[in-house]
Amino acid sequence: MSSSETVEVSGHLMDSGILSRILDDIREYEGDYVIDRFEVGHEAHDTSTATITVTAEDDEALQRLLMRLQTRGVNQVDPGEATLSEAELDGVFPDGFYSTTNLPTKVRLSGRWYDVANPEMDCGLVVEEDADGPRVITLPMSDVLVGMQVVTGASGIKVQIPELQQEQGGSFGFMESDVSSEKPQAVLVRQVADGMREAKDNGKKVLWVLGPGVVHTGAAPAMVAMVHAGFVDVLFAGNALATHDIESALYGTSLGVDLAMGRGVEHGHEHHIRALNTIRKEGSIRNAVESGVLTGGIMHAMVTHDKEFVLVGSVRDDGPLPDVHTDVIEGQRAMRAKLPDVGFCLMAATMLHSVATGNILPSSIPLVCVDINPATVTKLADRGSSQARGIVTDVGLFLEQLAGELVPAYRRS
Repeated sequence: MSSSETVEVSGHLMDSGILSRILDDIREYEGDYVIDRFEVGHEAHDTSTATITVTAEDDEALQRLLMRLQTRGVNQVDPGEATLSEAELDGVFPDGFYSTTNLPTKVRLSGRWYDVANPEMDCGLVVEEDADGPRVITLPMSDVLVGMQVVTGASGIKVQIPELQQEQGGSFGFMESDVSSEKPQAVLVRQVADGMREAKDNGKKVLWVLGPGVVHTGAAPAMVAMVHAGFVDVLFAGNALATHDIESALYGTSLGVDLAMGRGVEHGHEHHIRALNTIRKEGSIRNAVESGVLTGGIMHAMVTHDKEFVLVGSVRDDGPLPDVHTDVIEGQRAMRAKLPDVGFCLMAATMLHSVATGNILPSSIPLVCVDINPATVTKLADRGSSQARGIVTDVGLFLEQLAGELVPAYRRS
């Protein structure tokens, strides 16, 4: 017997194409729909509202469809109460668990709505009891323990699409498209800088996600200047960014290429592994800084300014550096622990860590991705980071310009 539910969605449904994607989702999940009401906004800034009855083959299929539609900001008209089931195995959600979005989320328990503390996509919702009553958290599958109370089904849940883009001149007003490749770069740089300043003015942290291309392109001095100026609060990267940055500081090369002359040097191919060995001998990057072995570069600046960084490795890493998380699950946990109070995120020259970070960021955090390859930003959006906006350009030149905007005294020697 088929099951139905009435849902509603509000926003710029026509010009964003969101309504078309909602209807496509319904058909993709082998459901059907009837549009009961559709109110179209008259002015450009007016929102539209649609009420839709969706039907699926059975209740299980309907629940999966409703969860999918919530990734688009679609909510049930009568959401009812959340259903809880107890986890029976460590690391395993109960059947029918609610698969989360990265949107601001509320859960209804005993007639009262509770905010989900840390929205994140592709996780579950766990209800905990403390002295103040129920608390709802997002939890990745790997962290589920036997006995936890897990939300199942889509009932009793509401999501909200955050308004990141301001109609007139807000920090994200410059990004009308997901990927910007033909807009004046000076304007884009200035507006990214404004977004970072706004986050800092609001007492929030700026998170950077960097790949080794930042060092290869010669942009490390620009990054150091921005660390000194207080615009880098948290850094996510892999073994490669830190290793090549340290190689540059110790030998003046990156992967054996002289960064001043742009050509390989004798025995340069050994430099990165010798740099790794030097830091491993010291025990940590911080130890190398404090002992005077490491005297420059991005990692040196992060340590001397007591800024936070999380390095997570991969199977291809040499060494790796002693600070690198070689267990990726532990690395994910370390990254999540640094997200509170982040108000702006800028990613540059790394598809792997950009997608990984996008997966754990709530949609309310403005996100800019800078890469020479537009596929990096496209993949972010495809993975569910709908707030991601991209600038397709040379990362080295972009960071030089951004440092000049944020640090007026910065001049590349």
